[in-house]
Amino acid sequence: MLVSEFDFHLPPELIAQEPLADRSSSRMLVLDRAAGAINDDHFRNFPARLHHGDVLVLNNSRVFPARLFGHRSGKRAQPLSPRNPASREFLKGTVEVLLTRALGNGEWEALVRPGRKLGVGELLRFGDEEREPLLEAEIVGRGEYGERRLRFSSVPNFFERVESIGHVPLPPYIARDDRAADRERYQTVFACNRGSAAAPTAGLHFTRQILDEIRSRGVEIVELTLHVGLGTFQPLREERVEANKLHVESYSISSETANTINRGLDEKRRIIAVGTTVVRTLEHAALESGSGKIRNGEGETSIFIYPGFRFRVVGALLTNFHLPRSSLLMLVSAFAGRERVLEAYRHAVEEKYRFFSYGDCMFVK
Repeated sequence: MLVSEFDFHLPPELIAQEPLADRSSSRMLVLDRAAGAINDDHFRNFPARLHHGDVLVLNNSRVFPARLFGHRSGKRAQPLSPRNPASREFLKGTVEVLLTRALGNGEWEALVRPGRKLGVGELLRFGDEEREPLLEAEIVGRGEYGERRLRFSSVPNFFERVESIGHVPLPPYIARDDRAADRERYQTVFACNRGSAAAPTAGLHFTRQILDEIRSRGVEIVELTLHVGLGTFQPLREERVEANKLHVESYSISSETANTINRGLDEKRRIIAVGTTVVRTLEHAALESGSGKIRNGEGETSIFIYPGFRFRVVGALLTNFHLPRSSLLMLVSAFAGRERVLEAYRHAVEEKYRFFSYGDCMFVK
């Protein structure tokens, strides 16, 4: 199986650059796997698509301003905006760091730019150049695909400092600088566990009112946490699908969530994943348990789901539209069939759906 088999044409103007004013007003393409039917709808009607007894699973990971701009020790940093919104190129002397996964003991996995110039042993400084830097980090290692391992100097209130100087890590296909409004809008209304470098975007459509309506229909809602990391930003590098590996991401499943899902499975009720992050967490946990059931606890996963995978837990999926040739498109194709999914994407392009993080969604049932 080749990565090129998961390509499709997407006009650039369909890539959503701004969120809608009302989260729940996004469009929703409904793909019925059994009938092979495609229908156009709106997300505000999503509760009506659910059944009494369904279990809806959310990812409550919270995005933090993980993009830091600074300078190498001894280099002068630019005092103004570090990015040219039109070209998205660096201003002279700027270093960009995207924190993607906490490794413990003050160390982080990160993407850095300009990558070729930043080697092991470099000291990076972030914050106001005229005073002591708010944060300092040493590059202590590098990964297989150019990622770096950073060790931050111990400081009180590390995350408060990150919040004060960091930028919302908008994806590269959003061709503008982040703004203050993105701190609230590039975040689900149920986000509570800080740690993601990208939003679990299928959850962005929900409002408190929509969640209340879902509960009123007899649907159980549970949460888990998977912190979205490097895998979201890194392309697949090998043309043969099976030769690719995904980066590790951390997850946590409470006993309440595990028990509710397992009870739903025992009673043959539908488990509905909100987003590919939830799918990956649940299916990894089911594989790890060896029984097909969900085990509570914390862990790490690098599970790569592509066509041929046997799903043990997930019975329906709400997801946004994904990039061509991406691992996330492969996951959706594994769930609904490659040809059927690509047909749905062609329909979405023809009907001018909005794509990617701030775009519309797709309900696969």
